[in-house]
Amino acid sequence: MGVIMLKISEDKCIGCKICIDKCPFDALKMENSIAVVNAEKCTLCGACVEPCPVDAITLEQKKKVKKDLSDYKGVWVLAEQRENQLMNVSYELVSEGRKLADAINEDLSAVVLGSNIKEEAKKLIGYGADHIYIIEDDELKDYRTSTYTKVITDLIESYKPEIVLLGATHNGRDLGPRLSARLKTGLTADCTKLEIDSEEGILLQTRPAFGGNLMATIICPDHRPQMSTVRPGVMNMAEPDESRKGDIKEVDVKLGESIDLNVKRKVFNVTSDISKIDVFTRIKEIVKEARASVNLEDADIIVSGGRGVGNPDGFGIIKSLASALNGEVGASRAVVDEGWIDQDHQVGQTGKTVKPKLYIACGISGAIQHRAGMNGADYIIAINTDKDADIFGICDYGIVGDLHTIVPLMIEAFGS
Repeated sequence: MGVIMLKISEDKCIGCKICIDKCPFDALKMENSIAVVNAEKCTLCGACVEPCPVDAITLEQKKKVKKDLSDYKGVWVLAEQRENQLMNVSYELVSEGRKLADAINEDLSAVVLGSNIKEEAKKLIGYGADHIYIIEDDELKDYRTSTYTKVITDLIESYKPEIVLLGATHNGRDLGPRLSARLKTGLTADCTKLEIDSEEGILLQTRPAFGGNLMATIICPDHRPQMSTVRPGVMNMAEPDESRKGDIKEVDVKLGESIDLNVKRKVFNVTSDISKIDVFTRIKEIVKEARASVNLEDADIIVSGGRGVGNPDGFGIIKSLASALNGEVGASRAVVDEGWIDQDHQVGQTGKTVKPKLYIACGISGAIQHRAGMNGADYIIAINTDKDADIFGICDYGIVGDLHTIVPLMIEAFGS
């Protein structure tokens, strides 16, 4: 591939104006009896090429010099921790990364930033990691954008991994785009499927597009690393193999402040070098919001409600059924947007991706955006008054009827 250009030969052009009449974008005009092109209007559609009676117009492709990517090897997972505990998405990504690494016959490495995190990070070896890069410092205990971006950018530039995966968490969605900008490479967000092209050996990154109405597969053939974010709960977590062997590499990084702030003179001078990271923010305190925990990603049973519940009070029976089954309460985006239930309960493309053993959809039509978040369930039971609802096309058991009549019967049966 390369840059395509429309070229008009002054020696051949006879000024017949046929090309001007054929151009649908008014991008051609005559100057000194020679056709010339307005590059701002031309779309390179080629409508003017064939009609030219003297072959004076051609579409030419200028070959692009391809960057040498041979130094980039291996698959990396940026493992995320909170309060010195690895998040489940880290184990999921290492499990998926193992498959990708095997497909290209390369090693899988995990990168863990934190403080006193070494023992926790060792667990990733059992899930498939060959190498673990550990960067420990008190400044890395909690996530900070500038610090994490600088440290990981330097690591990637030094070790040159071919593929980098990170979770589409709050932190991952902040970090991923910054890394891709620094590294001058692409980033595919919220992937639901990752695989290696058997012929080209490049990463095929599949994600929902156009509001979830189709799945797009995106590639990054000319830049490295190939980077993807994956939402928690999308990839399957492997069973850990405690007998696996791997190596731990502790990377020394010096962190420090180098800021000269003079408010009166409005001067903000920053100096830095490779071994020193400028700290623009400092975490003074982390305050957790006191509210009931909603753990949809790890729930074995989820009972979800949609518009069919009727109103906010309608979620009373949804919660009762979830309680009888020792499950969690989910919801569609429509009812979250209406304010009937908190966003933490939302399942779907713009909510949480779940993989319970049992998913009960009550009054949910089954729009593709919602199905994208719950299709991983082992069994799906759907309750809806509309026999033609899309949800019945993917459920294992469907009940056509009013949830306000059916759900209380289920509560009575399971509660006894």
